[in-house]
Amino acid sequence: MFFIVSKLVETVLLPSNDIGLLAALGILALIVRRRRIGLALLTTSAVLLIMAGWTPLGSALVMTLEDRFPPTDMPASVAGIVMLGGAVNTHITEDRGSITLNDNAERVVAVATLSRRYPGARILLSGGSGHLLSGHAFTESEGARRLLVELGVPQERIELEERSRTTFENAMESVAVAKPKPGEIWLLVTSAYNMPRAVASFRAANFPIVAYPVDYRTRQGDLHRPMNSVADGLVLMDIAAHEWLGLATYRLAGKTADVLPSP
Repeated sequence: MFFIVSKLVETVLLPSNDIGLLAALGILALIVRRRRIGLALLTTSAVLLIMAGWTPLGSALVMTLEDRFPPTDMPASVAGIVMLGGAVNTHITEDRGSITLNDNAERVVAVATLSRRYPGARILLSGGSGHLLSGHAFTESEGARRLLVELGVPQERIELEERSRTTFENAMESVAVAKPKPGEIWLLVTSAYNMPRAVASFRAANFPIVAYPVDYRTRQGDLHRPMNSVADGLVLMDIAAHEWLGLATYRLAGKTADVLPSP
């Protein structure tokens, strides 16, 4: 139930959806001759579009998340590597019969690289399907496994966790599969903007990890210039909304100890 409610709330609160909905309602109001209401809705939509699409607001919100867990010195050896799902487009992959990655593809590349640096480490791919209406049996972790094998990672090193649908479930299901021993070092690979929520979840699962952030979306100079396109700005705003809402929701639901965990 929590998964369904959280997905529905996220859909309603995504900035790009809200802006489009306000514009549609404004046009509808004009059609039915509610001119003042229609103009107010369209004006609000336009202002929000400018703020979300062209200003560096999205960059600032995402950068705060990305900078929370900066890269650290790499340990000499690790027991395992956990990669969170989200890099494979399962729908297109299953439909086309070819592994199709999305904007989070760097997660898979990072694991392939780390597998060579730590040849004795276990590799745990965590992720089922995060779609509310999936209807597909093909999982994100299975897609990542196939690609890693094609990239030269021995299949026997790879373990799958295919039940999780959210970052919190990633942590809970991963600790059940990995069964980390006291003193073991495990790397956690996910997008830098997702790392605070991932760390909070893994701490709640009592699974100690070392953050290995990848897939950065911002740079320091982004705070001092407008976005190149409205589309770029909306993408960052949607990412920021998804992560910040997730952090707040997990904390309010009592799943994690902090809204924004510290390193």
